[in-house]
Amino acid sequence: MDAAASPLQHTMSTALSVLDLVPVRTHQTSAAAVAASLSLAHRADELGYTRYWFAEHHNMPAVASTTPPVLIAAAAARTSRIRVGSGGVMLPNHSPLVVAEQFAALEALAPGRIDLGIGRAPGSDPVITQLLHRSGTTSDVERFPDHIRDILSITSPQGATVQFTSGGTYGVTATPAATSQPQVWLLGSSDYSAQLAASMGLPYVFANHFSGDGLERALSLYREQYQPSEQQPAPVTFLTANVVAADTAVEAAARALPQIRMMARLRSGRPLIALETVEQAAAAEAEDGLSAPFRAWAESTWFIGDGDDVRRRLSDFAARHGLDEVMISPVAGAHDDEPMDAAPGRARTLELLAPLAE
Repeated sequence: MDAAASPLQHTMSTALSVLDLVPVRTHQTSAAAVAASLSLAHRADELGYTRYWFAEHHNMPAVASTTPPVLIAAAAARTSRIRVGSGGVMLPNHSPLVVAEQFAALEALAPGRIDLGIGRAPGSDPVITQLLHRSGTTSDVERFPDHIRDILSITSPQGATVQFTSGGTYGVTATPAATSQPQVWLLGSSDYSAQLAASMGLPYVFANHFSGDGLERALSLYREQYQPSEQQPAPVTFLTANVVAADTAVEAAARALPQIRMMARLRSGRPLIALETVEQAAAAEAEDGLSAPFRAWAESTWFIGDGDDVRRRLSDFAARHGLDEVMISPVAGAHDDEPMDAAPGRARTLELLAPLAE
């Protein structure tokens, strides 16, 4: 069925965006995984999605999104309309000046299309976190709010001013002649992140795809405590969601199983592996039942089904939480015979849910 033929193409008023972790499946190289994701970004641009973000994770066999700025630059070069950004840059891993310079350069490459989503978690295990900090970064978690303010100042056309204790000042700008700056979003899944975003007058993204616990409270705190800023006079937020849409509910369930098994590994402390294919996941599940304790949770919190069902549920989800936008993480697995440099299941999810016809 052609994407343009979907009966729901023009019925969903909620804007849709995409979060990509650049999944790596069995026997797939990083090069092929990146190629598949860049192709997906191009497809999302064609279909009218609002933004396309890359996450930051490290040392995970099933995830190739380690460097959001590099992926954003590549995606910006392959798209023309869609906003591209990070979901997010894990700020404790980086110097605020480096982040500011990277995203100011991206803004210069694609003016008006760059989002800088910032998170507080390390995005990996303690060993990798220590390796990331060996570069001497001063972006410790305790100074997270200060470092966000630094980035906001440094990426602005006016730049920031360093005040020396001995007297005197020093000007710092991310680019010599900025005319615009990336849109900064604060990411999180806790009361802390919601309250910090509110106090700083920043748009906020709740990481619902990872953990839906505390969602209603976080949104309530953000909206009730919001302090208007010049850039953002009113609170703005959207939620992320794991999504698998297919032409049939049976196909959607089959394509969801590899990711459910990966989450089961992650939450049960088992060794992580590359993402299984649909066929590998089905065969392994028949033997070990790994996903059994997590399947009901995934089916109740993820959006898995045929296009009509998923689109209806996403619309209800957005209305229930007062959202103007939902960012989907298309987690459909791949079949054994599908090309390594493409992601047909994830592309079909986007096509079935597309807010605009081609």
